[in-house]
Amino acid sequence: MLRFIRYLKRFWKEVLIGPIFKLTEAIFELIVPLVMAKIIDVGIANRDINYVLKMGGVMVLLGVVGLCCAMVCQYCAARASQGFGTVVRSEMFSHINRLSHGEIDQIGTPSLITRITNDVNQMQLAVAMLIRLLIRSPFLVLGAAVMAVIIDWKLACIFFIAGPLVAMVLYLVLSRSIPFYRIIQRKLDRISLITRENLSGVRVIRAFSRQEKEKERFLEASTDQMNVSISVGKISALLNPLTSVIINLAIAMVIWFGGFRVESGGMTQGEVIAFVNYLNQILLAMIATANLFVIITKAAASAARVNEVLDTVPSVLNYSIADVEGKMNEPKIAFNHVSFAYPSAGDYSLTDISFEVSSGQTIGIIGGTGCGKSTLVNLIPRFYDTSKGSVQVDGIDVQKYPMKQLRKKMGLVPQKAVLFSGTLRQNMSWHKKDATDEEIWKALEIAQAAEFVRKMPDGLDTVILQGGKNLSGGQKQRLTIARALIGAPEILILDDSASALDFATDAALRRSIALLASQQEMTVLIVSQRANTVRYANKIVVLDDGKIVGMGTHEQLLKDCKEYAEIYWSQNEQADMVQ
Repeated sequence: MLRFIRYLKRFWKEVLIGPIFKLTEAIFELIVPLVMAKIIDVGIANRDINYVLKMGGVMVLLGVVGLCCAMVCQYCAARASQGFGTVVRSEMFSHINRLSHGEIDQIGTPSLITRITNDVNQMQLAVAMLIRLLIRSPFLVLGAAVMAVIIDWKLACIFFIAGPLVAMVLYLVLSRSIPFYRIIQRKLDRISLITRENLSGVRVIRAFSRQEKEKERFLEASTDQMNVSISVGKISALLNPLTSVIINLAIAMVIWFGGFRVESGGMTQGEVIAFVNYLNQILLAMIATANLFVIITKAAASAARVNEVLDTVPSVLNYSIADVEGKMNEPKIAFNHVSFAYPSAGDYSLTDISFEVSSGQTIGIIGGTGCGKSTLVNLIPRFYDTSKGSVQVDGIDVQKYPMKQLRKKMGLVPQKAVLFSGTLRQNMSWHKKDATDEEIWKALEIAQAAEFVRKMPDGLDTVILQGGKNLSGGQKQRLTIARALIGAPEILILDDSASALDFATDAALRRSIALLASQQEMTVLIVSQRANTVRYANKIVVLDDGKIVGMGTHEQLLKDCKEYAEIYWSQNEQADMVQ
């Protein structure tokens, strides 16, 4: 938690002013019992109504000034804590965006969401409470004890018996409840994971009628978290009764022994009442301190989880700042003995991959499920770095490129079509911010999307819902292809991006992209499980279990590569049967 102090530097005024005003409020609060004692001993004892009214006015004034001080402190605490949370959240979000796919996969999206929201909120609360209570509560405890000694040091011995007893109760309760708060945060991660899976996969869940099973799974996770929270609650529930018993016994002793002191003339009745007030102040201050410790403990657990994210070093680093110049007469893309293993994975997903792609060529990549096709193309824009070997673009290792320059060369269409909330025009302008309507319509024509976009009432101003929920799967795929084409990328990567298209639309799309590639010298990589989608590529790379088992044209592979022949004939024999 201490390492986050640097985020409070810009709010140093609030951090300084807040406790000062809270301390001022506490001083006024300590004066109130003395005023009350004077009202009893002088005003009431002498039946002096004017004195009672005068000192009552003093008490009201002390209360109003104390309230004003508390409000200033509250404002400062709110400003500092909210500002702190904003800075930490922004820093965390920026760092997450610097992480590679490997680190994000390792931590998990639901956990990252919980950490950037719930955990940062816990830290925010701790900052606010520290400003409000860190000085006030200890000062009230010490101040009340000092005032009690000043009034009557003999009776004050009761304070020095009750105080350590209350402190011991606080220690016993907190030491047994604190470990549970770290467990609760992990349980919340589990609930977040199940919630996210259910919300994102609601159609699949309903299609398989799994609602009841998912309800049971969520209930199990919620019950697990509830049981831990109840365990903490049972322990924490002992805090108020035990401390109240101790303080009330102390008050009874003050009244008992104070009565004798009053009879002997060593004290006044008002001073006994002041003693009782000071005991109550100590009780409230100690309970507030206990709550502060609980909040700090929760914040410390949350801070550890936030630190875990901030301390995660990206495996893919931007080594270069200045743009680099590609080499002439070099392959557009070259894989040189590339091997790759995912973080925490034992085996290589890709093993000794070597091939070259010339500028303007179209390369097909095909293979069975899980053979490493997507992994292969994800190494080109450096979503991951190779474990062995190197990937080159224009004769330069991709690790030597600035990220922005490297990815500016590429248009990528991922397996899962992702669109963002906003207008269709805004979604189309991701690769090129100042894309004209003419450029957008041209890309839509090539992607076979112009026809259905023209039928939309608002055209390019059509509002796209989050995730493109108001579009079909095929429409989303064609729009993501159009988005990748805008800005004339040098390399176009289509990662199984036509799986939702019918054969006629797929064929028309391939012809349009082939024509564009020949006109712009654009290099195209097509990842697909359909043999017909890649059969007209200049070169086809066949993968099996992370290794290249065949490379060449469609005709060559039918003769020389049994894996490719099996894929092709299995698909085309089925087509022949249909015909």
